[in-house]
Amino acid sequence: MKSTQNIHGQKPYYADESVTLYLGDCREVVPDLDLRVDCVVTDPPYGETGLDWDSWPTGWPSVIASVSDSMWCFGSARMFDSYRDDLLADWKMSQDLIWSKDRGVGSVTDRFYRTHEHVRHYYRGAWGAVYHDSPRQEVYGTKQRKPTQRKATGTAWHGERAAVEWVDDGTRMIKSVIDINGLHGHKGHPTEKPIGILEPLIRYACPPGGTLLEPFAGSGSALVAAKMLGRRAVGVEGCEEYCELIARRLSQGVIDFGGVA
Repeated sequence: MKSTQNIHGQKPYYADESVTLYLGDCREVVPDLDLRVDCVVTDPPYGETGLDWDSWPTGWPSVIASVSDSMWCFGSARMFDSYRDDLLADWKMSQDLIWSKDRGVGSVTDRFYRTHEHVRHYYRGAWGAVYHDSPRQEVYGTKQRKPTQRKATGTAWHGERAAVEWVDDGTRMIKSVIDINGLHGHKGHPTEKPIGILEPLIRYACPPGGTLLEPFAGSGSALVAAKMLGRRAVGVEGCEEYCELIARRLSQGVIDFGGVA
């Protein structure tokens, strides 16, 4: 599955018309790529298990900050607290989402059974200069309404709001708690994410035709989701076994399984 084409001085493990994948440590690979991307979507090692690969790569957020001004990062509350200084050295946090899953993982019996993960969005520079597309979803059963005049209201927090003409188009803002079942019996990687949780993140932060970076590619779900959505993607993965899995997955074509990756 390996590619022999050289891109930006690095030899990719796999490359097609939409996705390029590199084998190695993102802290070493990314600076050599002469790369600029619209957003990063990543799921770094949390450093919370005894798995060989599960160790926080110190300094990776600063490396990624050199190539993008927008980043979604999966993690646990403990992870974000433990590595706060590393994450906020070059980034500012804009928002925190919760991915609510049907089942959790692990066998800890002296705490609440955790069935969620945090997803935080970070940015650099001026917020107005960072691409972000208001996330909306269809609300089934909502009828189209005629334009209505909204009453001008305001609060100390939001300030004065003018009356606006509004047409109900059957969509609503996506809530900050997103219910998507995890992958049970389908995983190619211990922390593999379903396509369903990745799609709204990519739509929000990466413009159509834009480019996404995943510096901890894992099983390649973010790369697959980006390709499905018409974006380009660059992935870096430190384990050759998972690079081979990603290459097979991409070379077989992208199939939309909805919530299952």
